[in-house]
Amino acid sequence: MTVTVETLEKLERKMTLTLPVGSIQSEVQARLKKLARTVKMDGFRPGKVPMNVVTQRYGYSVNYEVMNDKVGEAFFNAAKEAKLRVAGHPSITEAQTAPEGEVAFDAVFEVYPDVKIADLSSAEVDKISAEVTDNAIDKTLDILRKQRRTFAQRAHDASAQDGDRVTVDFEGKIDGEVFSGGKAVDFQFIVGDGQMLKEFEVATCGMKAGESKTFQLVFPADYHGQDVAGKSADFMVTLKKVEAAHLPEVDEALAKSLGIADATVEGLRADIKKNLEREVKFRLLARNKQAVMDALVAKAELDLPKASVQAELDRLMESARADLKKRGIKDADKTPLPEDIFLPQAERRVRLGLVVSELVRSQNLQATNEQIKAHIEELAASYEKPAEVQHWYYSDDARLAEVEAIVLENNVTDYVLAQAKVTPKSLSFDELMAQNT
Repeated sequence: MTVTVETLEKLERKMTLTLPVGSIQSEVQARLKKLARTVKMDGFRPGKVPMNVVTQRYGYSVNYEVMNDKVGEAFFNAAKEAKLRVAGHPSITEAQTAPEGEVAFDAVFEVYPDVKIADLSSAEVDKISAEVTDNAIDKTLDILRKQRRTFAQRAHDASAQDGDRVTVDFEGKIDGEVFSGGKAVDFQFIVGDGQMLKEFEVATCGMKAGESKTFQLVFPADYHGQDVAGKSADFMVTLKKVEAAHLPEVDEALAKSLGIADATVEGLRADIKKNLEREVKFRLLARNKQAVMDALVAKAELDLPKASVQAELDRLMESARADLKKRGIKDADKTPLPEDIFLPQAERRVRLGLVVSELVRSQNLQATNEQIKAHIEELAASYEKPAEVQHWYYSDDARLAEVEAIVLENNVTDYVLAQAKVTPKSLSFDELMAQNT
């Protein structure tokens, strides 16, 4: 077999493969003979079907399989011999001309690019930090108390206030017609908890048991109910019962109910602080990792393989369709999704993946078994039975691969931070927790 490789454009290559016709025919005959020993046909006993009948029935498909196998094997060997890093699958077509006794194929494909990373000492990165304060612990305690609150009915003439649980009947109409989901009897919600739209809560606040009120409400344009999103509705609400909330005291009983080993107030606060510090650590890692990756991409020069971008684009679109289906969107598989929406994200992911891979290779930043083990132990520490969580990770290669990828990214982050111009930036606990990471 002879091989020639031609550069077409940037990362695109063309390889011409030639294969002896005799070797292909020999393999086809060998497979047909093997098939004849087991094939079943009406009128013949198993293994007694004449070769000419087997060839007539299966010759084309076997020849197709052999050609695919031979060309694929030839392409793999040629690419390996030429030390080509192939991106995606080649497009293979039969060539119009070939030497006598041979068949030729043209394989057009892309190779992975050479990645050039500039001096990282000139990269500028803001490194975020945050601390768990007593105020953050107090707020978490308030949340835990709210989750365990009880309710007692207020006096008949008491007005509904924020934090009260109210029982109401309501009916909403759009253009004079009751809409789906717009009517309920003995419906309960907690005023001020955000369960209802703001206009609904404002209308209910201050009402007394037995009172009715009419008000207008405009549904947000992005409201989950598409039939009413952006529309104005007229509501009538009747308040039937008002109940005041009672929050448990911060004491040993609360600590015990939460399963704290040291069932004291001090032990409860210490446990909350430990959990918050773990959450802060992971959020800071995510934020700082994002800043590092942005700086790293800005310092890299490379061409993007179209095949890799298209593969990532397909994955993003498939994920988007799965999300639509999960939300109950009808015919989510057929919903038109413009590729342009996902293209920038796909290109960034491919670019970042190639740059990170090059840095890992050049600086030997691979994740070690010790690092993977430590990360899994840290992830499992927040659960009631850490050993079971650790086993859950180790029992699945895909989960282990995800952890390895995280540790690898952490190694890259640490390396870049050690090289770059780092500017410390402090955030409050609330600022950090309010931001999506």
